Amino acid sequence: MFGVLRRKASSGAYSASVIARSLRSTPSEICASEIACNSRGMCHVRNFSHLTLPGQSRNSRLSREVLTSFQSGPVQVWTRPFCSSGDLVDAVVPFMGESISDGTLATFLKKPGDRVEIDEPIAQIETDKVTIDVTSPEAGVIQKFVAKEGDTVEPGTKVAVISKSGEGAVSHVAPSEEQSETSSSQPSPLAEEKKEEPKPQVEKPPIVERPKEAPSKPSAIEPILPPKDRERRVPMTRLRKRVATRLKDSQNTFALLTTFNEVDMTNLMKLRSDYKDAFVEKHGVKLGLMSGFVKAAVSALQDQPTINAVIDGDDIIYRDYVDISIAVGTKKGLVVPVIRNAAGMNFADIEKEINSLAKKATDGTISIDEMTGGTFTISNGGVYGSLLSTPIINPPQSAILGMHSIVSRPMVVGGNIVPRPMMYIALTYDHRLIDGREAVFFLRKIKDIVEDPLRLLLDI
Repeated sequence: MFGVLRRKASSGAYSASVIARSLRSTPSEICASEIACNSRGMCHVRNFSHLTLPGQSRNSRLSREVLTSFQSGPVQVWTRPFCSSGDLVDAVVPFMGESISDGTLATFLKKPGDRVEIDEPIAQIETDKVTIDVTSPEAGVIQKFVAKEGDTVEPGTKVAVISKSGEGAVSHVAPSEEQSETSSSQPSPLAEEKKEEPKPQVEKPPIVERPKEAPSKPSAIEPILPPKDRERRVPMTRLRKRVATRLKDSQNTFALLTTFNEVDMTNLMKLRSDYKDAFVEKHGVKLGLMSGFVKAAVSALQDQPTINAVIDGDDIIYRDYVDISIAVGTKKGLVVPVIRNAAGMNFADIEKEINSLAKKATDGTISIDEMTGGTFTISNGGVYGSLLSTPIINPPQSAILGMHSIVSRPMVVGGNIVPRPMMYIALTYDHRLIDGREAVFFLRKIKDIVEDPLRLLLDI
């Protein structure tokens, strides 16, 4: 059995014919052919034969033939097209941060059949800290949604299928796939009958356990006591659950104690009124009161470093940097973005950073990294009209400053009773680490700087 290579050469080009195999009458001769072609059109045919001739022993002899042909024209290459599923792409849940392992699919921003562009958000994932968008990896048409609203999803979970060409979307592809999935998931009647036969024997013991679940029923029946038409039940968001857990952990862990003081806002408000137009013209942002309190808090933390520290087991960690967390209330819950290295910022830098972080928090585009690592928190309840409160520490911090509304009250100044814009400030601190002396000195430092902002220039 041997192989034969047939060629047809012409002056312009040549084409390779089909390699045919045939049988010879002499079964003792076996021949194998190897063909190698390089890019220049040179072909080598190597024949390796094992021959057994009459009158000779059955020893092997190697014969090699090298046939070389040069091509003078182009080579015609034949290819075969193949089908691929590259038209369909999956939109998956992105990486949500090192401290977040899963989230809840809150809502879909698009519908099946809608046209989406690359990196356009199609769904939102609620986590313990922030809301994350699921974006489209390619431009195309949403064919179907795989997950449902309310599902718990992890990074890499497929949420939607997108057709780049838009063919067969929604009405054709999705129903057929759903039918195939439902048909494959539903067992046949015969299989159900077979599964039901051993059930009475195998599942008799679990029937005894049903009375154990009875105590949980009264808890489900309890909400029926009020009229149904005057109440509604809404699941807690993951952000609200996280806030509730952290606040309760803070209350259970820290020895919370709050001290109060009052601040005369006359000079700080006059400073803002005198330079607000020039400030906006030069820096492009408005001059607010928060930047004054941030600068005052930085100076007070440097003066009382224990308040910037934290307990870790049997050790105390003193931080030689100041990262101020600003509590911002949003529709979805409380978030606390962080102003990094506040000690090296001026009024303009602080106002710009506050505006940027507050906008991100309101839009839901703030990242996890922008909300972690704070050493001290400032909460301004005065914007909502709060007159006095006792804020709760934001772990892993040791203190929090509460600002409140500005109210004109009669004060004694120079022996005379005059109206002054006054604000109550509160410091809640961990009494395990911070004594009352340090807490009072801290608030006194805040009061002195806010009432006389020129102290910042003189560093006193």
